Amino acid sequence: MIRIRHLSKSFGRNHVLKGIDFDVRPSEVVVVIGPSGSGKSTLLRCCNGLEIAQAGTIDICGERLLDEGDLLPDQKLNRLRTQVGMVFQSFNLFPHLSVLENVTVGPRTLSGLNAEQAQARAKILLDKVGLADKVHAMPASLSGGQKQRVAIARALAMEPRVMLFDEPTSALDPELVGEVLNVMKLLAQEGMTMMVVTHEMGFARDVADRVAVMDQGNIIEIDTPAVIFSQPKESRTREFLHAVLNPASNTFTPSQSIQTITGSRT
Repeated sequence: MIRIRHLSKSFGRNHVLKGIDFDVRPSEVVVVIGPSGSGKSTLLRCCNGLEIAQAGTIDICGERLLDEGDLLPDQKLNRLRTQVGMVFQSFNLFPHLSVLENVTVGPRTLSGLNAEQAQARAKILLDKVGLADKVHAMPASLSGGQKQRVAIARALAMEPRVMLFDEPTSALDPELVGEVLNVMKLLAQEGMTMMVVTHEMGFARDVADRVAVMDQGNIIEIDTPAVIFSQPKESRTREFLHAVLNPASNTFTPSQSIQTITGSRT
């Protein structure tokens, strides 16, 4: 579903992606983790044409999105983006539109659905994300978790084949994180192909088919959650997991800290 080869991206002298080779198979959930500044979000944004890598290729949903620095022409790019839903850290809802209008605007303007068809689809999706009672609410009246669930419903309204999530819970208060992750877990259970950049290690352990670890612009290892969290091959992976899982501890060893969240996948 996603095929990346030799992807390189620089911002000036800052080499952010260094020859990435990466695949996401149909109905697979791949979670990308790693320290801040490792290139995770840049990699994800390249998969939607929001960043243009200078070298390498990206194939997604059967289309060559990027070919050695050349992006699809605008018309084809816009058509491809209807198949690739993306959810950002910030919610990016239209503040002057109701929840229902936010979810229907894409299908009406890009997919040619009439108002009745778009509203029917939107109501099903809002019920799916637990917001059936917020159809006529305005974004300003919603919590952060509710806004992010509307953003997910809006992306799903285009009936995408792939969903990209760029740290979707990072802007939320801790007590609101679970409600967004639960929706993402539901999508994974339904077979949605997903690529997720996140710091939520529990989500990576429980939901991912594979976990990719990035550091300094490279994917340093990729494997099942059981391997990554129990027996990572790279010392840098062990150091990162130790820091993330035990930020205030000076007594646990990396192997002990990794074991604390190892469990069977649900």
